[in-house]
Amino acid sequence: MSVTADHIRDRLIKELAAVHVEVEDTSPNRCAASFKVLVVSPQFENKPLLQRHRMVNACLAEELKEIHAFEQKTLTPEQWKKQNSQ
Repeated sequence: MSVTADHIRDRLIKELAAVHVEVEDTSPNRCAASFKVLVVSPQFENKPLLQRHRMVNACLAEELKEIHAFEQKTLTPEQWKKQNSQ
């Protein structure tokens, strides 16, 4: 399986009901070895950061086997709205 930014985005939207997802291939030459993601989902409500990250990791378990580095930021829709209004 070839992991792409679009594949990661689609998977997070489908599995976590994400309302906003940003995926950036941060590997040199954009070779899909390193990604940075921002995921906004109502499923993160009332969940601590570690649990949110575990949810994302579980969603992308197969993909993470092929990715060298993975950075994630997880927000609720309310946190996303507040962050963007500043």
